[in-house]
Amino acid sequence: MHNYKELKVWKRSIALNVHIYEITKSYPFEERYGLISQMRRSAVSIPSNIAEGGGRRTDKDFAHFLSFAHGSICELESQLYISLELKFISQEDFDKIASELTEIQKMLYSLIVKFSS
Repeated sequence: MHNYKELKVWKRSIALNVHIYEITKSYPFEERYGLISQMRRSAVSIPSNIAEGGGRRTDKDFAHFLSFAHGSICELESQLYISLELKFISQEDFDKIASELTEIQKMLYSLIVKFSS
């Protein structure tokens, strides 16, 4: 088992969730079952998969769940692009979140490589 709560990537993904929840509060009400719900689920999936992988026995299993978290980042990034196109978020907010997603992706990729071998 891996102590996921000590991982910077898990802590940063938790902070990212707070930001996503705050940002999506200003989305149009009719998006509550659409983009808001989808973005929040994608964001929550990132630390959740890190945690689930951390509870597995082998490094290979951990890497497998880290790759799920990586996929959720890609989902969230696509949803951010949609939000920007629909003008639900500002370019500044988009850039800030996209930058954080990139950093989390890099951290995950490093861990995936480390635990895949």
